[in-house]
Amino acid sequence: MLSHSLQYLAFVIAVFAAYWAVHRHYAARMFVLLAASVYFYAVFTPFPLLIFLAGVTVDHLLVKGMARTDSPGTRKLFVVLSIVSNLGLLAGFKYLELLRKTAVSLLAPWHIDVRAEPFHLLLPVGLSFYVFQAISYTVDVYRGKASAEHSFFEHLLYMLFFPRVVSGPIVRASELMAHFREEPTLSPDDGARALFRVAVGLVKKLIIADVLGSGIVDPVFGSPHAYSSAECAVAAVAYTLELYYDFSGYSDIAMGVAALFGFRFPENFARPYLAKNLFEFWNRWHMSLSSWLRDYLYIPLGGNRRSKPRVCFNLMMVMVLGGLWHGADWRFAVWGGVHGVALCAVRCWWWFRGKTSEPGPVRVALGMLATFTLVVLTRVVFRAPDMTHAAEFYARMLAGVPGLANVAPLVWGMIAVAVAAHALPLKLYELSAELFVRMPVPVRAVALVLLGLGIRHLSTMETRPYVYLQF
Repeated sequence: MLSHSLQYLAFVIAVFAAYWAVHRHYAARMFVLLAASVYFYAVFTPFPLLIFLAGVTVDHLLVKGMARTDSPGTRKLFVVLSIVSNLGLLAGFKYLELLRKTAVSLLAPWHIDVRAEPFHLLLPVGLSFYVFQAISYTVDVYRGKASAEHSFFEHLLYMLFFPRVVSGPIVRASELMAHFREEPTLSPDDGARALFRVAVGLVKKLIIADVLGSGIVDPVFGSPHAYSSAECAVAAVAYTLELYYDFSGYSDIAMGVAALFGFRFPENFARPYLAKNLFEFWNRWHMSLSSWLRDYLYIPLGGNRRSKPRVCFNLMMVMVLGGLWHGADWRFAVWGGVHGVALCAVRCWWWFRGKTSEPGPVRVALGMLATFTLVVLTRVVFRAPDMTHAAEFYARMLAGVPGLANVAPLVWGMIAVAVAAHALPLKLYELSAELFVRMPVPVRAVALVLLGLGIRHLSTMETRPYVYLQF
């Protein structure tokens, strides 16, 4: 049940009605949300619920153990056990097959036998997001930034809350679980803003991302040799735009739906393709993941407080591991490693130049162009099924074969819309939301119906899953 489907719309309406009918009663509203979240995940695949239930049980016992002891050594042992158990869950289900294939490749020349048969383990949907969120809670309890006085059912709902369980964003306990016992409120204006956010997410996903994906990205990446160099370059740019609108569309829908139940999720994107350098890009892209890597990996490694070589090592570690988080394939490590090298280069340049005055418009434009170009070129590795295919795509893109005959007018138009929408000041989005809020309810309803009809007319007929669903 994808969040841009009619089934999801009917599901949210039913849960919304039940939730607000009992919202003044803590136990009843918790039951509604937990039952809805379990049902929502079970529609994808029910078996991993048992895995998540076991994981939450272990973490909950360790959190309660931390709350009951003042011994620093015991508290550290409990948080380490939580981290190890969660990372073990991730490694077992997501990376075991990658490790098997790697061992086979490395040990075959030495005639050392390794298991030849695949493990065929089912990868639970949203496992990577689950594990990082689970670690954030236990570590925050250890650091004293989150309360351990939550019930098991609050802990379970925090991990399975249906708007975000599949593809994030990664929500901290202080942003969700801390508000479970507060009686929720939803004003008509807040409800309208939430619906507007959902509508924006649907437009991003179903119109911009899906049209770009089906119109040029999928065919060109599927057979790059059948297209010109210019068409491959356009496809690389289109995929960069598709990925943003696909994932930020999902995030908008998740935040809008959560707001309908009285919860506020953190922003996940801030116009990342307008970043002037790569550090700024990662502060604007998938912000819940970037902040997680900063707070739970980069800073514990020493962050910027160590020697210059160690700072570069920390950056490389974060980016390579952050790349591998996206998928059990070494090409994701390569993608992260390239970004790590580029971040180290930027950092070294700053060290060399020292503090400078605010850059002028020419330097800002050049910085934005260089950053976006690097992002586009590395996205090829991210999109290609393997490194061989990525190398073929790069070779074709650099072959100098002219021609843009296969780029349809609709694709050109959608690229223009995507670029323009990304460059618009955020103030315009805020003003649009306020205009929607001030509309009479019947006018809002007509606007949403017309939007739905427009989406059906412009979007692809097939339901395309979210790109980040695989992660």
